[in-house]
Amino acid sequence: MIDFGPAVILGLCFGFMFGIGCSLAVLYSIYLGGYRKAVEDSISATPSKRFKQTLEKLQSRRARAEAATTQK
Repeated sequence: MIDFGPAVILGLCFGFMFGIGCSLAVLYSIYLGGYRKAVEDSISATPSKRFKQTLEKLQSRRARAEAATTQK
């Protein structure tokens, strides 16, 4: 068991490093892809339907939050 212990520890360390590192790289690439698309939508001459819907939701949330603060 003593001879096998260091190999287990190294295997776990490398497994976690590569596993977490690879999953973070995948999540980061997905995030960047979505961010690029959002920037393209926001600067395009004719906004997409989804961009308009999201903008309307944000404006309604801001209006509700402002109304809630003025009522207090």
